[in-house]
Amino acid sequence: MRFILYFALFLVIPATAQFKVGVPVSGKKTDKTLAALDKLFASSVTAFNVPGMAVAIVQNDEVIFSKGYGVANASTNEPVTDETVFAIASNSKGYTAAALATLVDKGKIKWDDKVRKYLPEFELYDPYVSNELTIRDLLCHRSGLATFSGDVMWYGSSHSRAEVLRRARYLEPVSGFRAQFGYQNILFLAAGEIIPAVTGKSWDEYITQQFFSPLGMTRTSTSILNLPGNGAAAPHNEVKGKLVPIPWVNWDNIGPAGSINSCVKDHAQWIRLQLGKGTLEGREYWKAARTDEMWENNTPVRVSNWQRQHMPSRHFNGYGLGWQLMEYRGEKVVSHGGGYDGFISQTVMVPGKNLGFVILTNSNNSLPSCLMFEVLDAYLGGSEESDWVNLFLGYKKSDEEATETARKEDLANRKVDTRPSLPLSEYCGTYTSELYGDVEVAPGREDQGGLELYFKPTPLHDALLSHWHYDTFELTWQKQHMLPPGKATFVLDAQGKVTELKIVVDNPDLDFTELRLVRQ
Repeated sequence: MRFILYFALFLVIPATAQFKVGVPVSGKKTDKTLAALDKLFASSVTAFNVPGMAVAIVQNDEVIFSKGYGVANASTNEPVTDETVFAIASNSKGYTAAALATLVDKGKIKWDDKVRKYLPEFELYDPYVSNELTIRDLLCHRSGLATFSGDVMWYGSSHSRAEVLRRARYLEPVSGFRAQFGYQNILFLAAGEIIPAVTGKSWDEYITQQFFSPLGMTRTSTSILNLPGNGAAAPHNEVKGKLVPIPWVNWDNIGPAGSINSCVKDHAQWIRLQLGKGTLEGREYWKAARTDEMWENNTPVRVSNWQRQHMPSRHFNGYGLGWQLMEYRGEKVVSHGGGYDGFISQTVMVPGKNLGFVILTNSNNSLPSCLMFEVLDAYLGGSEESDWVNLFLGYKKSDEEATETARKEDLANRKVDTRPSLPLSEYCGTYTSELYGDVEVAPGREDQGGLELYFKPTPLHDALLSHWHYDTFELTWQKQHMLPPGKATFVLDAQGKVTELKIVVDNPDLDFTELRLVRQ
C-alpha cells in the first residue's frame, strides 16, 4: 500500500481533441511510437498479473491515445475501456492545489497565509508550529511529521473530516518544522478544508463546479457514493497469484488528499488543462502564474542511490504544491502517483514537450511506475536508461521471495512451548488511543484463536487473535484487504495486570504503533 497513498492525488471531449479510442491519431509522426507502446501496455498487463489498466496520452493539446486493457473485474471479465472508472487516490492532490489557486487569483487567500486564519481550531504537536503553519506548508509536505503519519487513524474509519483534523494534534514529529519532506495526507485534508471556510461550499462542491462540470468530466466524482452505475472497475488483491476482487473503501473523510475517482478519458482533459497552465479552449480556470508556483520546487527531496544508478539523468527531486517534481533526460517532469487499496495510478507531464499521460490500474502493483519511465524514454529519445519492465518484474519476484523468507524467519523465532500469562478473559476489554479511539478485545471461538479484536471506528480492521507466544497473539484480518497479518502484544504491569496493547503490522503505509492503546 505504499504505492496506494503516495505514488502515498474529467469531461466532454472538445471539438479540437478528436481521436478514435485506442487508435493513434493518423498522420502523426508518433504513430510508430504509439503502436510500440500499445503492444507494450498489452503485454505488461499480463506480465505483471494486473487485472486491468487504462492509459491516455496527451501531446500538443490533443488526446492522441486513450485505451483500456484487461478486465475491470476478474470475476465478471468486463473489459476495461477509456471510460472505466478507477480510484485515482493521491492524484486528487493536484485538484485541491488548483482549487486553492483559483482562490489565490480571486484574492481570497495567499499561499503563505497562516492556516489558523481560516481554521482557527487546527492544532498540531507544538504551539509554534500550529501558529506558523501556512497553506504552502500544507501543500508541500514540510510540517515535521513523518510520511503517512496518522493514516491509520482515518483509513476506512468512521471519523469525519473535522474529527480527523481534531485528532491530528496527537501526531508526533520526526523532524524540525520545515526541515525535511514528510508526505502528509491529513495536512492535505486541512488544505482542502480551507475551501469551505472561504467559500461556504464543500471541497466536493467546489471541485465539481470549478473543474468537473465545465470540463465535461461526467464520469468523475469525489466519492465512491457517486460512482457511475456502470463501468466502475473493481479493486483487486493478488492472493497466491490469484486476482481477488475486494470492496471499495470509502475515503470521503480524507477527500482533498485522495477521494477522486475518474477514467482516463476524463483525466486526459485535466492533463490538457494543466499543460495549458490553467487555460483550456479559451477559458481561464486559473492564471498561468499560479501554475508556475504549483510547479516550483518548494521542498527538495534527495536523489536516492537507486535513482542515481538507474536514472543517471535524474539530477533533482522535489515537491511543489500538489505535484512531485524531477529532472529526467534534461526535462522537468511534473507528476504524481496515487495508491488506494486495489488501485494504483500515475499522472505524468513534461511541460517542455507539451506531453502528458495517465495510467490507471485496478490492483496493488508497480506497473504504473514502470510504464511511466517506458513512456518517458519513448518520447524523450535516446537509449533506455534501464530495462524498466524486466527491472520491475525482478523487484516483484524478489518482493514475493522476501515476504516468504520473512514469514519463515518469523515462524523460526516463535517460542512454541509458551502460553499466555493470564486466562484469555483477562485480556478482554477496551483499549483507547487519543489519536484513534477505542479498540475492543472480546472473547471469540476457541477454534479461531479464542479472542477477537474490534477496531471500533474501522470495522474493516476487525481481526482474530490466536496465541503466538508469551503474551503475543497473531492478528489475522476477518475481511479481505491489502494488509498482511500482524502481531498484538499485551503489556503487563508489575502486578500482572494488562495495561496496554501494542499492535505491529509490517507494512509501509499504516503505522499501528502510533495508536498507543491504553487499557481502560
